[in-house]
Amino acid sequence: MATTANDTFDFIVTGAGSAGCAVAGRLSESGRYCVLLLEAGGRDSNPWIHIPLGYTKTFTNPRVNWMFESEPEKELNNRTLYQPRGKVLGGTSSINGMVYMRGTPSDYDGWRQRGCEGWDWDSVLPFFKKAEDQERGADDFHGVGGPLHVSNPVRSPLGDAMVKASIEAGIPANDDFNGARQEGVGYYQTTTTNRRRWSSARAYLGAARNRQNLIIATNAHATRILFEGGRAVGIEYQTPGGPRIAWARGEIVVSGGVYGSPQLLQLSGLGPGDLLQQFGIPVVRDMSGVGKNLHDHFNTYLVWRCPQKVTVNDMAMSPALKLKAAAQYAVSRSGHLSNAGIYAGALVRTDPRLEQPDLQINMSGWSAIERLRTGIKPHPFSAFTFSPVHLRPEGRGWVRIKSPDPVLPPAIQFNFLASDYDFQALIYGMKLSRKIAAQPALKPFVGEEVLPGTQCQSEAEMIEEIRIRGVSNLHPVGTCRMGREVDAVVDPRLRVHGMEGLRVADASIMPQVPGGNTNAPSIMIGEKCAAMVLEDAKAV
Repeated sequence: MATTANDTFDFIVTGAGSAGCAVAGRLSESGRYCVLLLEAGGRDSNPWIHIPLGYTKTFTNPRVNWMFESEPEKELNNRTLYQPRGKVLGGTSSINGMVYMRGTPSDYDGWRQRGCEGWDWDSVLPFFKKAEDQERGADDFHGVGGPLHVSNPVRSPLGDAMVKASIEAGIPANDDFNGARQEGVGYYQTTTTNRRRWSSARAYLGAARNRQNLIIATNAHATRILFEGGRAVGIEYQTPGGPRIAWARGEIVVSGGVYGSPQLLQLSGLGPGDLLQQFGIPVVRDMSGVGKNLHDHFNTYLVWRCPQKVTVNDMAMSPALKLKAAAQYAVSRSGHLSNAGIYAGALVRTDPRLEQPDLQINMSGWSAIERLRTGIKPHPFSAFTFSPVHLRPEGRGWVRIKSPDPVLPPAIQFNFLASDYDFQALIYGMKLSRKIAAQPALKPFVGEEVLPGTQCQSEAEMIEEIRIRGVSNLHPVGTCRMGREVDAVVDPRLRVHGMEGLRVADASIMPQVPGGNTNAPSIMIGEKCAAMVLEDAKAV
C-alpha cells in the first residue's frame, strides 16, 4: 500500500460516533494539529436522520446502521437480540432516541472508587457543561455556548397524563433528571434544536468541516492498528478505492464504540492471546480484558390500547394523517414528526434501601408488534407503551472477533438476567407500570392491556414474559474497561495499558453503565479525552 507525506497526521481518530466526533472536533479546534477522522459509514445526508421521529426509518437501514445481532441468550429462551448501531457520521447519536441523560453523581464517584482517578462527578461535570448548550440556561449543573444543543421536550396529552398519573401513584415530580436529583417523573430533554436532531456530528463537525487541519474520511473502515516497538504509529483502513495507511506523529484514538473498539484492538493483536492465535493474528500484547465486561440496561414492555386517536400508531395507519404530520413539521416543526415519541419517564428505586434509582420507566406514544431486524411494525390500532428498564444489571458478557476479516461483525454475548435481582427489578417495574396506568389522570387514555395482558399476574408468569419479550435497552458499555486491575484495558487517561500512542474513547471504557441513557456520557468521554491528549501534547 503506497503512502505519501499527505498520509501523515498529528492525531488519528477511528470512528466518528458520539465520542469520536467530540475528540476530533476538539483536537482540531486550535488549528495547531492536523487530525484525521476515519468513519466506516457515509455522510449524514439521509433526511430521516435529522427528523426526530425519523429514527424509526433508520432503525433497520443498512446504509446507516451496522444492524448487529447478539449470540443466543440462555436466559431469554436462546433468543438473539438485535443491536442497531450507527454506521454514519455521528454514529449512534445519528440514529438514537435523542434522550439527554447523564446518570447520577454516584455513578461517576463509583468509577473513581474503582481506581479511575479523575472520573468522579466533580471532575466530569465540567466536561458535561463544556459540551452543552442548554436551552434553559446555565446553572450549577448546566452550561451554555457548547456545541451540543439540549432542548426542552415537545409536550403531549399522553405525556402530560403519564406525568400526572405517576405523581398520583406516589412518584415525586422532577423537571430536570440532570439536576440536583434524578429520582422522580417528568419529561425528557433531548439532543435537538429547532425540532431537528443534533447529533455529535452536527455538534462537533458542523463548523469544523471547513478547517484545513481536519480531514474527515467517510467510507473509511479502520482494519488494523500498526505498531513499532510497542508504539501505535499508523492505521490501515479500507476505502472504496482500496486499502490505505495513515501514519500518526502523535497519538491514535480508537472510538469505534462498544463493539467496534474491542474488535479493532483484537484484529490488531491486542486481546486474549488464545483468541487471537485461533485466527492466526500475531499477538502484540496478550490482554484478557479486551472485549470483556459487556453489559447493558435491560427492559420489557407493557402496551395499552388508547381510546383516543393521539398516538403515533394512528398516524402510521392513515395516509391522510401522514400527510398532515408532514405538513405540520414542514410548516411549523410541530406534530408527531417533531419528537421521538418517547415523551416522559420515571426514575425510581425498586428497594427503599437503595441510594439511587435502579429502574427507569419510559412512556412512548406508540406501540409495535416487533422491534427486530425486520423493522419497527406498529400495532394496527391506537396504543402506547410503558417500558420498565433495569439500570443496574448484574450480568456481564463479552465481544470477540469471529474471523480475522475486519468486515465481518464480532460475536456479542450479554448474559442478561444473571441474577434474581435482575428479574425482581423488572417485575417491580411491570407492577409499577400497571399502577401508574390505573391512576385517574391516565383513565381517558387507557383501554385494554394488550401486552402482556391481564392474564399475566403471578411472578412466574411475569418472569416468563420477561424471557419472551425482554430486550437490550441499546445502552451497551464496558468492553475496553478503564481501570488499574490486570484485566483493565485503559488507564484513567484512556491510554491502552502497555502501549504508547494509543487511547480508547467511547462507551467501551465505562467500568459500570451509568443509571440513564449513554449518549451524553459518551460525548463527555470524548470531551475529556481530547483535553487529556492536548494536555499531554503540550508537555512533550
